[in-house]
Amino acid sequence: MTTVGPGLSPSAHVDTFCRDHLPPARLWPELLLDLPYPQRLNCGAELLDAVIAEHGPDRRCLLTTDGRAWTYGELRHQVNRTAWVLTEQLGVVPGQRVLLRGPNTPALAACWLAVMKAGAVAVPTMPLLRSAELTTIAEISQVGLALCDARFTGELLAADLGGAPVVTYGSAAPDDLDARTRGAPAEFTAVDTAADDVALLAFTSGTTGRPKATMHFHRDILAIADTFSRHVLKPRPDDLFTGTPPLAFTFGLGGLLVFPLRAGAATLLIEKATPDQLADAIEAHEVTVCFTAPTAYRSMLRSGRVQALGRLRRAVSAGEHLPESTWRAVHEATGLALIDGIGSTEMLHIFVSAADDDIRPGATGRAVPGYRAAILDDHGEPLPPGTPGRLAVKGPTGCRYLADDRQAAYVQNGWNITGDTFVADSEGYFHYLARNDDMIVSAGYNIAGPEVEEALLAHDAVQECGVVGAPDEERGQIVKAFVVLQPGVAGDADLVGELQAFVKQRIAPFKYPRAVEFVDSLPRSATGKLQRFKLRQRAAQAR
Repeated sequence: MTTVGPGLSPSAHVDTFCRDHLPPARLWPELLLDLPYPQRLNCGAELLDAVIAEHGPDRRCLLTTDGRAWTYGELRHQVNRTAWVLTEQLGVVPGQRVLLRGPNTPALAACWLAVMKAGAVAVPTMPLLRSAELTTIAEISQVGLALCDARFTGELLAADLGGAPVVTYGSAAPDDLDARTRGAPAEFTAVDTAADDVALLAFTSGTTGRPKATMHFHRDILAIADTFSRHVLKPRPDDLFTGTPPLAFTFGLGGLLVFPLRAGAATLLIEKATPDQLADAIEAHEVTVCFTAPTAYRSMLRSGRVQALGRLRRAVSAGEHLPESTWRAVHEATGLALIDGIGSTEMLHIFVSAADDDIRPGATGRAVPGYRAAILDDHGEPLPPGTPGRLAVKGPTGCRYLADDRQAAYVQNGWNITGDTFVADSEGYFHYLARNDDMIVSAGYNIAGPEVEEALLAHDAVQECGVVGAPDEERGQIVKAFVVLQPGVAGDADLVGELQAFVKQRIAPFKYPRAVEFVDSLPRSATGKLQRFKLRQRAAQAR
C-alpha cells in the first residue's frame, strides 16, 4: 500500500495513476467530512453485500421494460463473477481504469459494480459518443481495458484506446464477457480499498469544449446517497426508480443505481426512451420515483402524457434549469411537486434542492444537508440576499480534476465555484439566473438568457429555444433567440414580431430578443444539455 498526498489513507491501488494525478492539496476544496465512514471502504460491497445483509438476497433489484428482473442476490452473483473475470482472466489490478460503454442495462450496472469490487476505477462513457470523443477520454484517463455492449462497438473500435483491449458483453462470441462469467465463481471478496481511493473518473459533458475528468472516491459514491437522496429524496425500500439519464452521466448513476441500491429499492433500467415512452413505462411498471430533465416534463405536457406522472411519489428534475412555468403546469395537471435541483459532475450529484413543503416554485432550493452554499462576488466575498453573484458550494464531495489546469478556476479559497449565477433570498433559497458565461450584457443591462427562454417557452408556437448574446457595435451585445417551432407552425417576420411583443409583456421590455432565428433543432450534449457556446459561435458568425 502507498500513501500519496497529505491526509490520504494508505491506498489499495497497485496502479497509482489516479493518486499520482490528483490536484495539489492547495487546490483542493474544503471538504465537510461529517459522514461517519470508516477509513477502509469499498462502495461496491456497501451497495450490494451490506444491503443484502440487511434486506436479504431475494428482493427485486434491476428490472427491464421487456420483463427481465434480477434480484439483489442474482445481481451479486453476476457482479462477483465479473469481478473474478476482470482480476483473474483479464489482469485488471486495483487502480486500473476500465472504460464502460453501453446503454442503461442490468449488464452495464453489473459491470460498474464489478469494477468497484475489483478495486479498479470506472470510466463510464455515453453511448452517443463518437470515436474522436472516446479517443480523448481514453487518452486523458489512460484506460487499460474497455467493457462494451456488443451492439455499440463500432465507434469504440474506431477510437484510439492506446492499446487497451475491448471485451464485449451481450453477444454469443466465445470470448464475450457473458461466456467468461458462466464458469466463474459466484463469490468474490471485494478489494479492501481506502475510502479515499479513486473509484470513478466522470467526464464533464463537454458544453464548454474539451471534457475534464473529475475524480471521485469510494466515500463520495455513498455520500451523494447519504445527503441528497436520504434527506431530500427520502427513498423507501419498496420504491421503483426509473428515468432517462445514462448511467455514464452522474445524474443517472446516482438516481438510477446508487440511490435505489443504497435504500434497498429497485430500479427499472430503460435503454432509450422518448418522454412519451417514459410515461408509458411509468404507468406499465407502477414506477414511484423518476429522474429526467425539464425538457422531458415539458414534452409530456405538450403531448398530453403528463397524467402518467400523477402515479409517482417523487419526480426529480435536473441537468438544466427547471422553469417555474413547467413546475406549475405539472403540479396543476397532476398534483405532483417536481423536485428541482442543481448538481455538477465535479460535485458528483445534487447539492441544492428542496422537496415537499420546502419547495418554493421558481427557486432551485436550499443547500442539501451536508453541504453549504453561498453567493460570492468576483473577489470571493459573500454577497447579501437579493444580490446576484457566483454560486459557491462546499460539502463531502468536491472538485478534483485529473491533471487539469482548470482546477484553479473551479476551486477558489476552498469553495467549489460552479459557474452559475444565482441570487439567494433571506430564507436561504437559491434562485437560478444563468450560467456565468450565459449572462448577456446589453447597453449596460445584465440579462439572463434562461429568463428570456422561459418567457418564450410560454408562447404556444415555441417548442424549444436557446437565448444567447450576439455581438453588436452599438450595445455591446443584443439578445438573440434561436427558436424551434411547434410542428405545423411557420416562422416568418410576423411571428418574430409577435414573439418579441409577447416577451415584452412577460418580463422587462429591455430583455426582449432583438434578433430571432428559427431553427430545426438546438445543439445539445450527449447528456441533453443545451450547448449555448455553439449558439454563441453561430450568433457571432452571423454578424
